[in-house]
Parts: sequence; C-alpha cells; structure tokens
Amino acid sequence: MASRMFSKSVTSLILLSSLASPSFAGGLERGGYNIDQLFDTSPFSFQSGVTYVTPQRRLKDVRDTDTSAAPGGGNLNTRAHSADETANYTIPYIGFKAGFADTIDCLVDYSEPFGGHSNPGLNWAGANNNIETEIKTRNYGGTCSYRFDVGPGQLRFIGGAFYQEVEGFKERLVSTVPILIGTGSGIGRLDLEDSGWGWRAGLAYEIPEYAMRASLVYNSRVKYDNLTGTVDLTQVTAPIAPLNGAPYGRVTDVFGSAEAPDSLELKVQSGIAPDWLAFGSVKWTNWSILQSVSFCPTSTKGLVACRSGGATELTSLDLLYRDGWTITGGVGHKFNDQWAGAVSLTWDRGTSQGYGAQTDSWTLGLGAAYTPTEHIEWRVAGAVGVLTSGSSGVVTQDGVTFGDDVSYSFGNDLVAALSTSLKIKF
Repeated sequence: MASRMFSKSVTSLILLSSLASPSFAGGLERGGYNIDQLFDTSPFSFQSGVTYVTPQRRLKDVRDTDTSAAPGGGNLNTRAHSADETANYTIPYIGFKAGFADTIDCLVDYSEPFGGHSNPGLNWAGANNNIETEIKTRNYGGTCSYRFDVGPGQLRFIGGAFYQEVEGFKERLVSTVPILIGTGSGIGRLDLEDSGWGWRAGLAYEIPEYAMRASLVYNSRVKYDNLTGTVDLTQVTAPIAPLNGAPYGRVTDVFGSAEAPDSLELKVQSGIAPDWLAFGSVKWTNWSILQSVSFCPTSTKGLVACRSGGATELTSLDLLYRDGWTITGGVGHKFNDQWAGAVSLTWDRGTSQGYGAQTDSWTLGLGAAYTPTEHIEWRVAGAVGVLTSGSSGVVTQDGVTFGDDVSYSFGNDLVAALSTSLKIKF
C-alpha cells in the first residue's frame, strides 16, 4: 500500500517526466498546457523551470521543383541538396498555486505552449520554400478547482481561462533576379501577430492514501481572428517583369485568421507497491484545424474572401497538419525522504501527411527530484528520442496543390532535451 507521504513526494515526478519527454511533439507543440501544479498538496507553492530542446532533423535529397524566376525563386539546384532544418529552443514556465479553505485551489501561470523554429538557411536548394520560419506564443493562465469528498477519495471540478499571444515571421527566396542584377537580395519576409482567449474545464478524482489520481482536462481553441502583419518585398525588385509591379519592391499590410488547437488529455497515476508509482497519459490535439493560413492585402479586407488559392492571396503558411496523439507511460520510485526518480516512454504521432517533416517520434525520459527540506524541491530531467524518417513532396488538398516548389527526404534523427525546475512550498 502506498502511503500519503509517498503520494506527496513522488506524484510531482509526473510533471517532471512530462516536461522532459514530449518536448518535441508534433504540430507546433512546445510545452503544451500543463496544470499539474494545481494538485500540489501545500497551501502555497511557487515553481519556476525551463526545458532546453535540441532537435537534429536533417533534410536530404533536396530538389528545387519550381525553377521559375518568380515566385519559384529561380533554379536553385546548384545549391546544397541537404540542410539542417531545426533550431534549438527553450521552454520556460512560472506558476504560483494557492489553496483556500481546504477545498479550493487556484493556479496562475505563464507558459509558452506552442511554437516552432526552422532555420535551414539560404544556401540550400529549398530556399524558395523556406530560409527561416519562427512562431512564438506566450500564455497567461488562471485555473481553479473545487474538491469535495466522494467515496474513499475526493472529486475535483476544474475550470479556468487563459490569454494567449502569438507572433512570428517567415523568410524565403522569392527570386534570384535581383541578386544577379544587383537590385536586392531577392528575399521576401512575412511578419504576423495576434492574441486571443481560451478556456479549460475538467474533472479529477484522487485517493491520496494510494497515490491515485485520474484527471481529464479539455483546453479550448484560441481564435486568432485578427492576424495582422506585413509582407516585405523591398528586396525583390528589378526593372523587368515580373518584378516591376505590385506588390514587388514594397511593404504590404496583410491580414489573415487561424486558430490554436483545442486538446483533451487523460492522465492516470497510482501507487503499485511501497514507494513505487505508475503513471500514464493520452492526449489528443486538434492540429488538423491548421492547414494553409492565407494572408491577403489589408486593402482587400471585406471585399473578397481571403482563402487558400484565392485571387487575393499574397502568401501563406502551409502546414497541412493532421490531428496529434501523444501517449506516455512510466514509473516513479522514492529512494529515501530526499530523493525520488522516474522513467517514462512517450510516443507522439506525427502530424505531417506527405508535406513537411513532422513524423512520429519516440522519446525516453529520465527524471529526479531532490527535496532537502519540506519547503524546497529541485527537479532535473533529461530525454533522448528518435524522429522517424519520411519525405515531403506534392500534396493536393481541396483542389489546391502544395509542395510543388521543393521535395526532400529525411532519415531517423535524434532529439534531446534537458529540464530543471525549482519549487518552493509554504
């Protein structure tokens, strides 16, 4: 039988392991949404942490399949036929939890749930598709729960809201003509930003005596109905067609719309022997709502619908994702009153469907928690995983063709992550 002391010292390893293991999930997943601190048994707790991720995705057999001067970028097949696509990144977290009257717990937190950064550079055969793309989000959340006795344990009702900001950019080689005649770099750049609100709701049931907890939490979509930004083509100009007309040679204000995905996550944990705990989770993320995000000149807003392949579309972010599934399982062990550890295995279903490099991944995570006093807990974790192989090429969706500018393949690549956090309880 697992004791109450066991549940207090080891269940926090679930958060530790989940931070390390799925930190390179599909779609634009980064830290995701995590409210595990809400279940902290201390009246008050402050937690701060960071995860550092180093994905090693390398593209090979790259072929420029659109060699037109514009918008194909020109013939780039004399450039490198391989490139390192991914860039390292960090995931911060800050949270403060407070308990009231033994029945209410509230958590306010800052996180960066979604994002992406690819930086293959200019000197590869697919520069007409991407030189550098980066998306960042900032999430400010507030979540509360109300718990009461039901049977041998306690039932929680969970609810909250969050405010989310997004910003990003993309650069690609629009044409090599300006380079040849000395009128510019030929690079075009899209900048975007917006913000929106979301909400969450869920249930949890806990039996502290057995270190048992099961929770089911839904996080809503965040609508970015007013994506605004600019398309900068000041470096794409020439005294000859087709680079001597609008919108070439100038900055154009643009608009669009998108949504951050909703998700549903089931987490389960239970003591299985003295000082041993098993845990697992299943998460569905609605990445399929992100297909092609179109951007059109602001001057056309309200006149013509801005849609993929539409007459007014100036540029787009083409993702073509399918829904993501993430499954994690593992065990935790309390070695003594100060040290505990956990190991987990995570499978994440890739979100790419013949376009892009988001394939399945497998990740092994290891974590440890050191509690020198009842008020301080330090956690450290590491993970290593495999990004499985695949290829990217032409895909037709709803009558629109994508991926006809570049094709490539990739093998099984490594991803690694390190995370650390400090919790102060009082």
